[in-house]
Amino acid sequence: MFTDRLRGIIRGLPLSGPSATEGSQDPVESRSSPLSESQEMEDSYSRPSKGLEQFFTSIKGEAGLSILDLAGVTQSNVNFITSLGHRLYSEDFLRSLRESFPGLNDQSNPALVDRFLNQNLVYEKESLDGVLIWDSLEHMSTPLLVATLGRLTKIVKPRGYLLAFFHAQDKVSEIPYYSFRIQDPKTLLIGRHGKRQLAQTFNNRNLEKLFDQFESLKFFLTRERLREVIIRR
Repeated sequence: MFTDRLRGIIRGLPLSGPSATEGSQDPVESRSSPLSESQEMEDSYSRPSKGLEQFFTSIKGEAGLSILDLAGVTQSNVNFITSLGHRLYSEDFLRSLRESFPGLNDQSNPALVDRFLNQNLVYEKESLDGVLIWDSLEHMSTPLLVATLGRLTKIVKPRGYLLAFFHAQDKVSEIPYYSFRIQDPKTLLIGRHGKRQLAQTFNNRNLEKLFDQFESLKFFLTRERLREVIIRR
């Protein structure tokens, strides 16, 4: 079902939408350009990640799975996931989010929400085994968040896994922009890139309600006061 167009560098492309151009020198056709590796090293640090460890433990022993990474195309994530024998699909989700919605209030506009989902997360029903969401959902107000979760329930297979991060602080208006790079099955390289407005806050109970269409949740709290959440479809 899936076409291998990335010839050993990255396996898999979105099942609709942009694809690599015939004759292109770049095997990855991204919807938008991610930060360079050198930019991300300017303010970064490594730390253990229980959420990441749980995600890869959950799919250990499997091969040929279809994994979506919403952090955009990054060499470290490509190398790690494809080395496990999985197909990798990549979207620079936050870049697309910023370009689609000038402000948080615009995320309540049904026409803009529909257009965003017609350009992102465009995959066949139950075609993905796992999604590395990172902190993407935190950037959304309720109408867009609900619509995005509805799309994820359609494109992720039953018993598939998602990894999402949420800030645990209750009384802050701004939080850092983060980037997430996989160093090994238990370790992340985290980059910080300025500040952003916090769309809304979530506690454990909020998250349980948010993912009530999914089978199970597991929480891990990190030193940056991030909740790493493993969600089973």
